[in-house]
Amino acid sequence: MTVFRSVLFTAAFYTVLVVYLVVALPALLLSQRVMVGIAKSWGRTSLWLLRVICHIDVEWRGLDRIPSGALLVAAKHQSAWETFALLSLFDDPAFVLKRELMWLPLFGWYTWKAGMIPVDRSAGRGALVAMARAARALLDRGRQIIIFPEGTRQAPGAPPDYKPGIALLYAELGVPCLPIALNSGLHWPRRSFLRPPGTIVVEVLDPIPPGLPRRAFLEHLQESIETATARLVAEGEAALVAGRLGRRQVDGASLGRS
Repeated sequence: MTVFRSVLFTAAFYTVLVVYLVVALPALLLSQRVMVGIAKSWGRTSLWLLRVICHIDVEWRGLDRIPSGALLVAAKHQSAWETFALLSLFDDPAFVLKRELMWLPLFGWYTWKAGMIPVDRSAGRGALVAMARAARALLDRGRQIIIFPEGTRQAPGAPPDYKPGIALLYAELGVPCLPIALNSGLHWPRRSFLRPPGTIVVEVLDPIPPGLPRRAFLEHLQESIETATARLVAEGEAALVAGRLGRRQVDGASLGRS
């Protein structure tokens, strides 16, 4: 059943994405806020599809910790799920993303219109300086900058690999940094189309105030996110095991009655 639901969801997810890409074309002539609103709508629709088709729900924890206004957000990155799911948490979010995504037809145009921040990973420190400059301009408009500190997806339980870009942004921007832990990789594994049913848990952690030395900030950020993520992954793995055992018991009881 999981395989069937996963295939059905994948087909529905990309069909809806194509529909949004086409329908959103007129928004290229409208404001950036309109484009961000469309992206949020796509994110909410995708979460709904995931819940209805794959029986994967979301539990949001610590939402009261989100400050208002300009903010730097550092989120754990385990799957593609958080690239659309986190949109709805913030008023006017802007993701830091790899530059190649902005070259994609339609999708790239929309990321540009929505004011996302492209990063050329091959440009070294120059890319970090350009990223900080772009982020500062958006923060001056009250936006929330979302970055994945490890730069790429990490499987649940994989050793952390935090990059220096997040520390540079924190030092240059002078705004609070909001850490986010999650266990999305258990239900949306990287390099797999399977979507095991259950609940993805996202936990907003205590904001880190500006002003810490870079090294102290990075150590604090990594410890905060990794400790919470390990706890959420353990919690999610236990729930998955319990769910599988429950389904086997139901199947066994059904066979016994037949």
